[in-house]
Amino acid sequence: MRIGLLGTGPWAAMAHAPALSGHGELDFVGVWGRRPDAAKALADEHGVRAYEDVDALLAEVDAVAIALPPAVQAPLAARAARAHCHLLLDKPLAAGVEEGRAVVEAVEESHVASVVFFTARFQATTEAWLAEQAAMDGWFTARAEWLGTVFTSDSPFAASPWRREKGALWDVGPHGLSVLLPVLGDVERVAAAARGPKDTVHLVLQHVSGASSTLTLSLTAPPAAAGVTVELRGKAGATVLPASSDGPVQALTRAADALLASARTGRPHPCDAAFGLRVTEIIAAAEAQLTGD
Repeated sequence: MRIGLLGTGPWAAMAHAPALSGHGELDFVGVWGRRPDAAKALADEHGVRAYEDVDALLAEVDAVAIALPPAVQAPLAARAARAHCHLLLDKPLAAGVEEGRAVVEAVEESHVASVVFFTARFQATTEAWLAEQAAMDGWFTARAEWLGTVFTSDSPFAASPWRREKGALWDVGPHGLSVLLPVLGDVERVAAAARGPKDTVHLVLQHVSGASSTLTLSLTAPPAAAGVTVELRGKAGATVLPASSDGPVQALTRAADALLASARTGRPHPCDAAFGLRVTEIIAAAEAQLTGD
C-alpha cells in the first residue's frame, strides 16, 4: 500500500514518519505539510518526496496518515477519502461534531477504510486486557485518570495552539473513552462535568450497560503526580489496566496493520472513523456542560 503523511509537527516526526518508513507492507511515498520547509526536512530525513500540493500527494497514494490539529485534520481527511484514500487518523477525529460527521460521510460514500489512532488501543498489553474484560459481564463502575504534563514540563507538545485552546478534555479525553467504551458500552449520558485546577476536567458518565464511570483528565498535572490509571470494579472483583512497554512507533505500526487489514477485507475496525465520531460527540457533550451551552 502506497501511503503519504500529512503533517510535520513533533508527533509526525517522532511517531508517524518512523512507523510508516519502517513498515514492511507500506510504501512511504511522501510528506505534505503546511510549512513547506518542515515538509522537506522530514521527507529528506526518510528519503521520500516533499509535496507542495496536497492533491498531488493524494493522487499518488492509496492511503494517508494524518498528524495535524483536529480542526485541520477533519477537512483534509474528508478530502482524502473523496480521493479514494484509506485513512490513518489521529485523535480527536475533529474539533466538532459536524466536522467529524463530514469525515464519516466521506468514508462511507467512498468505501475506504479508516482507523483512528487511539494510542492505548494499539498497545499489545492494553488490547489483550481490554479483550479479557469485555468478555466478562457484571461491571459496576470504573475510573480512568489521564494526567499529563504537557504544560508543566519540557514536552514537545507544549507549543501546540490547539492543546492550549481545547485542553485535556479534547487531548486525553479520547484516550480515556477509547478504553472505557469497549468494556462498559456506549455512553448514555454525561451525568456531570466539572473543572479542576487549570485545564483539569472531571466527568461522570452513565453507560448503556448500567455501569457508571469517572474520568479525570489533565495536561497540567505536577510531574510527580502524572500518570494513567484505569480501574474496573464489578462482580469479578477489581482489575487495573497494566502498564504497556509499547512506544508510539510500535503502537502506530499496529494501527497501520489494522488499516491494511480493514482495506483488504472491507471490515471496519473497532477504532474506525465512526467510533472516532462517537468519541467526539461525547467530548462535545461534556464541553457543553462545562460551558453551559
